[in-house]
Amino acid sequence: MYNSDVEALDAFATKYKELKSEVARVIVGQDEVVRNILISVFCDGHSLLIGVPGLAKTLMVHTIADVLDLSFNRIQFTPDLMPSDIVGSEILDENRSFRFNRGPVFANIILADEINRTPPKTQSALLEAMQERSVTIAGQRHLLELPFFVLATQNPIEQEGTYPLPEAQLDRFMFSINLDYPSYEEEISVVKNTTTGTKAELSKKMHAQEILYFQQLIRRIPIADNVLEYAVKLVTNTRPNRDGAPAAINNYISWGAGPRASQYLVLGAKCHAAVRGKYSPDIEDVQAVALPVLRHRVFKNYKAEAEGLDVEKIISDLL
Repeated sequence: MYNSDVEALDAFATKYKELKSEVARVIVGQDEVVRNILISVFCDGHSLLIGVPGLAKTLMVHTIADVLDLSFNRIQFTPDLMPSDIVGSEILDENRSFRFNRGPVFANIILADEINRTPPKTQSALLEAMQERSVTIAGQRHLLELPFFVLATQNPIEQEGTYPLPEAQLDRFMFSINLDYPSYEEEISVVKNTTTGTKAELSKKMHAQEILYFQQLIRRIPIADNVLEYAVKLVTNTRPNRDGAPAAINNYISWGAGPRASQYLVLGAKCHAAVRGKYSPDIEDVQAVALPVLRHRVFKNYKAEAEGLDVEKIISDLL
């Protein structure tokens, strides 16, 4: 497709800018959120979006799927949702033979809306799909179409009737992304754009094969040993009760991040460097993706709860 990786990285940086500007025709503001979602896409990772209702999480995901020319399905997670409602099931057809009826998980981008509204049994139905890019029904393995991403949303304020995500599933998400309210100027633009009856016609800026190519390109980006060592040291410093652990971690953290965090820090830093037109990441690129990679993998203890400390403050102090 390209003569060299350097030429491909230049093309990738240009394509990324086109993607961002096309998404911005519909999504006002939220630049960091869109950037992190796109980075997770090009790192072949999943993202957890956390924000109050009405911040256009669904519209954002739908817009990104449109611009990337990918198939999109939304699954509304409810307390009575069953695993078969996600992955599909075998049904008896008119010829009295079993036929696999595909569930909504068979799409390129899955929006798992309010994923913590459903019991752990149903949440775990996504685990194999997220990790293996396949589902197993009645002993038969069914491959998902690539690229495949799960973008899940959680509501931080409606805690009634929610089930906490298991740590094993949280760890499958590359990023945990916080959405905040728009600024005053941004909200004026949102209201102007959404109360006139006009709708932006989006252009397809990339297709599935290009995304798969760029995913491999990101992995080929070289990284200096000192930057890689910094990323791993940052992750190991989140683990309490080990030699060299910072005092704040020993005092306030009950469980630190695992090796998958180190992998995602390095991959995220590579992609963050690439979208900025650089050919290799530096320590600033690792720091830029550290919060979304670590905030859902570091668990504070009762002492931190009692003193009102949040995980983001502890991670920021580490940085």
